[in-house]
Amino acid sequence: MAIGQNVGSHLKIAGGAVWDWLVAQFLDSVAVGAMWFVGLLLVKMSWPLALLWALVGAVCQFIPHLGPVLGLIGPAITAAAKVTSHWEHAEQLLYVLILYVVITIVDGLILQPYFMRRQTRVPMWASILTPIVLGFIVPLWGVLLAPPVLAIIYAYKARRDRNTIPMPPRNLSC
Repeated sequence: MAIGQNVGSHLKIAGGAVWDWLVAQFLDSVAVGAMWFVGLLLVKMSWPLALLWALVGAVCQFIPHLGPVLGLIGPAITAAAKVTSHWEHAEQLLYVLILYVVITIVDGLILQPYFMRRQTRVPMWASILTPIVLGFIVPLWGVLLAPPVLAIIYAYKARRDRNTIPMPPRNLSC
């Protein structure tokens, strides 16, 4: 009986951590989609296409570390279609690429660590460094699985911190 309760407890902790990670990913995706939409409107892309590519970018954001690149393909092809043989009208393509770089930097260094910290209590330094380190150790899977695994590890850490009984300080004076 105790084993079943123990497994259920572990499933509850891990499931709750993965759910919190999914909520953080959703919030991050909404923020990235909004940045794509506003940015594409600023580079003078028509609003229906800007909305379409912003939604695609937001959905692609759910794929850790590969999604932002996939989200760039549509806007870049749309902007490249306007470029003529003598590189006229190439500025929109350049602006789309600059927009991608800005969104990726803001998302990777500010938004994603903030949402991970807010939802899963993973420190910002861990959410930035762990995918890099695991990417070197296990190239593809380390990068893809680092965020949800971090959420589970920190959920267990929070559980351990809640269950420990603080000891009163010992008086070592004679």
